[in-house]
Amino acid sequence: MLIKNTFVHHVHFWLKDKADLQKFIEGVNILAPISHVRDIHIGVPADTHRSVVDRSYDVSLLIFFDNQAEHDAYQVDPVHDVFVAKYVPLCAKVVVMDAVDI
Repeated sequence: MLIKNTFVHHVHFWLKDKADLQKFIEGVNILAPISHVRDIHIGVPADTHRSVVDRSYDVSLLIFFDNQAEHDAYQVDPVHDVFVAKYVPLCAKVVVMDAVDI
């Protein structure tokens, strides 16, 4: 199925300390109830080993929005602010990839 009319927000997180994985996953889960989020997937690297697969990250966050306006509202939601202030400091690196359909 081809997904249309969607704004995709995909974030990969690398933790400073792997011992914080469960705490960080609990933190990412606070984002799920934000009203602007259409669908959300929180995951860790799959056990796939091919040369093109980057498994170096610790946590993946994939969020689908109806449009960029919903994404932009999510970015300033107070729950998102709590996540950024409390949990993102556990990360050594964060990479965000936003995409829209063509």
